[in-house]
Parts: sequence; structure tokens; C-alpha cells
Amino acid sequence: MENLYILVLLLILAELFEALMQRASTLLGILENLYGYYQKSVFLFFLMHPSFYLILFIILLTDILNISMIFLLTLKVFDIFYKLELIKKVFIDGVVSEAISGILLLKVPPWFFLIGLFTYPPLLYMALL
Repeated sequence: MENLYILVLLLILAELFEALMQRASTLLGILENLYGYYQKSVFLFFLMHPSFYLILFIILLTDILNISMIFLLTLKVFDIFYKLELIKKVFIDGVVSEAISGILLLKVPPWFFLIGLFTYPPLLYMALL
């Protein structure tokens, strides 16, 4: 049982790291931060998402692959690849619709970066029970 709490705590720390790494005042600022890592190396971009690797490690460690765990892993995969797609559209292709450009310039509330913290650890906890 104490392993469950350690694994959830590790995920909380990984999510806090990701929140601090991505912090910006607008969605475009978040993408700019991520694009900085992407420019240095695409591998660095992927390494800046430690919670994804931690979830993979937890799946291998516990041999649990229930619906909650699959949902958690799917959310993380979609999160990473959606960010990659936005980076490609905005910074590489330079083709952004007016609707998306308006959304990218919206101010981000301070609690926005804690969404992952309040989503992924509870899902992991439920998956490991």
C-alpha cells in the first residue's frame, strides 16, 4: 500500500516539474517554451515530459493495465502529440487560423498549470487500487 503512495507522489512531482517548465502568461508563451526545447532537440522535448515515462514505468512495474491506466496513458500521449502538432503549425509551418491565433493569445490563469496535477495523480491512484 505504501508503494501506491510513493508512486502517486512521484507522479505529483513529475507533474509539478512539467507545470513549472511550461509556465507562461499565454498559450503562445507555453508553446514558445516548449519550442525552445524542441529546437535544441526533439529528444529533449520528449524528456521534458517525465510523467509520461513515469506512467510507462509504473505500468511495467505493477503489471496493471486496466481501463483507468489505459485512459491515463492515452491522455498523456494525446497531450504530448497535440503540443507537437501545435508547435509544427505555429512555428514550423507558420499556418495558423484566426480562431487558433486568437486562442493562443488568451491569458492563462495561474491555476491552469495545475490541471495535470489535479487530473493525473487521482487517475493513477484509482488505477492502482
